[in-house]
Amino acid sequence: MTTRWDLEFDAPPDALSIPQQALWWLRKGNLKLGPAWDQAHVLCQQQEGTLEYDLVHALAHWIEGDLANRDYWYRRVGGGRMETPELEWQRIADVV
Repeated sequence: MTTRWDLEFDAPPDALSIPQQALWWLRKGNLKLGPAWDQAHVLCQQQEGTLEYDLVHALAHWIEGDLANRDYWYRRVGGGRMETPELEWQRIADVV
């Protein structure tokens, strides 16, 4: 049985929303910079100004280590985040 966060495939399940696909790519890349991060970043930029997209965008910049950019995106979504990128990934996954 496939769940939405199964990482065994080369691409996210089609049923995922764009922000969920971006989260999937971040997890596929082990929450590190690389090709999966690049794919997630492209996806979350598609509808800037939309809460779900902006949450993932903030997380992507946290993973990147660009803390000023991270903080900008968190201000846009009203602030608040978990203590680590791993916990933040789960929090976002639970709400998007």
